[in-house]
Amino acid sequence: MRVGRPPSLSRGRLWLIAGLGFAAVIYFDQWTRDLYILAGLIAFYGIALVVLARSSSTNMFNLIMTDLHDMPDTMRRLALVQFFSWFALFAMWIYTNGAVTAVHFGSSDTTSAAYNEGANWVGVLFAAYNGFAALAALVIPLMTVKLGLRHTHLINLWIGAAALLSFLLIRDPRWLMLSMVGVGFAWASILSLPYALLCDSLPAKKMGVYMGIFNFFIVVPQLLAASLLGLLLKTFFGNQPIYALAIGGVSFMLAGLCVLRVAEPARR
Repeated sequence: MRVGRPPSLSRGRLWLIAGLGFAAVIYFDQWTRDLYILAGLIAFYGIALVVLARSSSTNMFNLIMTDLHDMPDTMRRLALVQFFSWFALFAMWIYTNGAVTAVHFGSSDTTSAAYNEGANWVGVLFAAYNGFAALAALVIPLMTVKLGLRHTHLINLWIGAAALLSFLLIRDPRWLMLSMVGVGFAWASILSLPYALLCDSLPAKKMGVYMGIFNFFIVVPQLLAASLLGLLLKTFFGNQPIYALAIGGVSFMLAGLCVLRVAEPARR
């Protein structure tokens, strides 16, 4: 576990200046307003570090920020796994409707019958991956016995990556149901295995605090997905939502690679 000094005042000021400077660039260069979310996150982190560096009190905010700054190494490494995993999920949740209606049903007109048929099919697909996740939850424990927590999570994340990337290749929407099997395995794994990998590395007295902090790495990728994905699609992919799913697939692959940096808990 990392036990260090509180962050320096200068470090907090640098983060704050970076956030405010980024916001100024967005304003003067008239970049997409969604990027203000990212600038706000950077500036807020800087303010939090400044407050922490200047304060010697033991209020709740300072305690949480101190624990965040000194989180255990395993949690720090798992934070990257969570970040890329949830970034992929939010890319899927935000853009699957636009991707499937445009590519697999041939319409981006929200008033057309084809668009509404595609949107209805997306609803079926999303319901299906939750059902497949329930079945995956029965298989994953067997996988962990043979492969361990770390490699099981890696495999499931890469199955999810293949599932999202398959949207680029599949043209018959009925076959997207097969993709949802992969998404279901990734979803079931994300909801369970990171916490299993984490729990042995946390001090018992701060288990609840660190589990709460760990959930920060679900919220942050949601905000970044909302602010960055639209810009990436507009700049590099001609505003085609299908490529947001490809970005999600790559993000799942990165999450899987990050799992390899996490130590396998001792078997009991």
